[in-house]
Amino acid sequence: MSQLLAQAEFNQQLLNFLQASPTPFHATQTIAEYLSAAGFVELDEAAAWDLETGKRYFIKRNDSSIIAFVYGKKELLDTGIRMLGAHTDSPCLKVKPQPELNRKGYMQLGVEVYGGALLAPWFDRDLSLAGRVTYKTTDNKIASALIDFKLPVVIVPSLAIHLDREVNNSRSINAQRDIVPVLLQFAQEQTLSPNFKSILLAQLKQQSPHITASQILDFEISLYDTQAPALVGLQQDFIASARLDNLLSCFVGLQAILQANDDVSSLLICTDHEEVGSTSCCGAKGPMLQQFLERLIPDTETRIRVIEHSLMISADNAHGVHPNFMDRHDENHGPLLNRGPVIKINANQRYATTSETSGFFHWLCEQQQVPVQVFVARTDMGCGSTIGPIVSSEVGVKTIDVGVPTFAMHSIRELAGVADAHYLYQAATAFYQYPEAIRFV
Repeated sequence: MSQLLAQAEFNQQLLNFLQASPTPFHATQTIAEYLSAAGFVELDEAAAWDLETGKRYFIKRNDSSIIAFVYGKKELLDTGIRMLGAHTDSPCLKVKPQPELNRKGYMQLGVEVYGGALLAPWFDRDLSLAGRVTYKTTDNKIASALIDFKLPVVIVPSLAIHLDREVNNSRSINAQRDIVPVLLQFAQEQTLSPNFKSILLAQLKQQSPHITASQILDFEISLYDTQAPALVGLQQDFIASARLDNLLSCFVGLQAILQANDDVSSLLICTDHEEVGSTSCCGAKGPMLQQFLERLIPDTETRIRVIEHSLMISADNAHGVHPNFMDRHDENHGPLLNRGPVIKINANQRYATTSETSGFFHWLCEQQQVPVQVFVARTDMGCGSTIGPIVSSEVGVKTIDVGVPTFAMHSIRELAGVADAHYLYQAATAFYQYPEAIRFV
């Protein structure tokens, strides 16, 4: 298969994955479906494990984080573990616990901002609702299910320029007041707002008739843009979609571990809550990965020795140099779209890259004829961070931070190059197939 054809097929699968994954819950469910179809066996964290070499497993936590593991046939001390990490969450608007607002005959929903969202693009978009609901069954048990309205059911209308003449000169957005979405308009005789939980219950029964739900107890619901992911540009050079940061990396890691070498051990971890600090039971700063490794290798000394022969790729999108704002980048470190994955470096350890891990990734990409770029933030500007430094400090594994260059990071619709996700997939696949322990001598 030609490189361009392989890239096109990969990107179409990526678009399908993005469309199926409006929330971290749905992304985790979709990843689990891929893994199950490929023969990975789901483990219950509450049960005892009896893992066998040569087998493939996965676990989920909170329905929003997932670890996939290929238990290699060779001894762990001989090969170490190849790890790749990404995160399932993206900045968005989340519905408040008691969201009902009745204003001038319109029902609106109170929302709060999750993560460092770019707010302006949320106006005038066709938005839907999705997430997880916890409900009481008709036989008085508690259960949870995923929910997705799919159709555009909410919108945040802009204020007309006639009522805010200076909007194009100086506009600030108040997160409490200005981004309250409209859900419906009441009939003239209607005076009370519908209860939002009753709306969720009706939707749950409609999309899942087999579920015997009698009451919604609580919910974690996010707003998302219904516009489908697409290839854009006159030559279709770009991928436009919500949640490229960081579902693109999750998909790359997923597709790569499906091709992993059965002789060596490989691990993919996709965690929730990175955009708000990763501090949760299922976040990268939580115990999920550490507990998995402790159950896999109970002996502390052996575990430390295996980790010393291991390496993690922390995959999270990078800032491509924007042609309208070139001065926001260091002049020697402005990654371009469609020119390959980016190694991210920061002297203050906002990224976990070292010269050794960077050298290994350069070498790995060279073997696959994958181009590589480097990003360093301007010295007078701060930069974001990733799960890389967190996992590296919590687990002790050598780590490199890499990612696909993008525009409009944290917008409701981000932009990446059509070549870069496939480039990163090629590098990640080669990483999972690397047959030896990763040693630096």
